[in-house]
Amino acid sequence: MIKVGPVILVEGKYDKIKLSQIFDATILTTDGFGIFKQKDKLALLRRLAETRGLLIFTDPDGAGFVIRNYLKGAVPKEKLFHAYIPDLYGKEKRKAKGSKEGKLGVEGVPDDVIIRAVEASGALQGSVPAKSGITKADLYELGLSGSAGSTQRRLRLLKELQLPQQLSSNALLDVLNCIIDLESLTAMVESWEEEYEA
Repeated sequence: MIKVGPVILVEGKYDKIKLSQIFDATILTTDGFGIFKQKDKLALLRRLAETRGLLIFTDPDGAGFVIRNYLKGAVPKEKLFHAYIPDLYGKEKRKAKGSKEGKLGVEGVPDDVIIRAVEASGALQGSVPAKSGITKADLYELGLSGSAGSTQRRLRLLKELQLPQQLSSNALLDVLNCIIDLESLTAMVESWEEEYEA
């Protein structure tokens, strides 16, 4: 079992069961969209975030991002960790059919993918990772925003870094600043240009 200091917040009980087999941690659920109505639970999450930090680990679908964005506005940013799993398609074993978007949720993703996501969040070190200094201007200069072909480049970046395709520009910037430095990002994007020229 891997020790995690911050409280882990997942959407449902099956996500909690899955993570409790991997991590020695306090794991709570949002009860899906129930978090929007449960003011007492939100108050608890704020208190826990203040003392231990809060690792948000939602599914990579639209609902997961709605919950994540709500919590980003409700809990101090400096107390949050974000674990993102890539878009993997299929269905969980216990379900008769897949989700609306066809993506696997936290409960259906292999353990090694979950562990990598938590490692990338910085939660294992117990402090929110320092920003590496990547800016929106850098994304523009690298052709990842605001130019012809930027959507395709951004999608390729998300795929190579094993991140969900639904990340907003601001969320992408936050994640990049936690997992890669500008020099490495630049080298990665420039290597694609060499492929296209060959």
